[in-house]
Amino acid sequence: MKTLFWRSLVVIFITLGIIGAILPGMPTTVFLILAAWAASKGWPQMDAWLLNHPKYGATLRNWREYGTVPRKAKWIASIMMLISGVLMLFTNAPSIRDVILFPHMRRKDV
Repeated sequence: MKTLFWRSLVVIFITLGIIGAILPGMPTTVFLILAAWAASKGWPQMDAWLLNHPKYGATLRNWREYGTVPRKAKWIASIMMLISGVLMLFTNAPSIRDVILFPHMRRKDV
């Protein structure tokens, strides 16, 4: 039963990671780190596959050994968030306040 639980988590996290690779704004690496963690608990073959993956294996191994994400990845993520924020200023996109914090206070004329 435990093995089924861990394998289910692996499948869920890998699915979310694949979606994150396609959709902008949704993380990939975080879900793959979680998938590798769950795989290490109950799916050794998948754990080995993730750690030896040509694109994400090095990041997962570094996370497991040192608990860090590469500086380059942090810079890229920060720049992408900045670009998204700047684009929101120049479009009709709703602000974070309108979307999350106070949807009932949204202006009706927009």
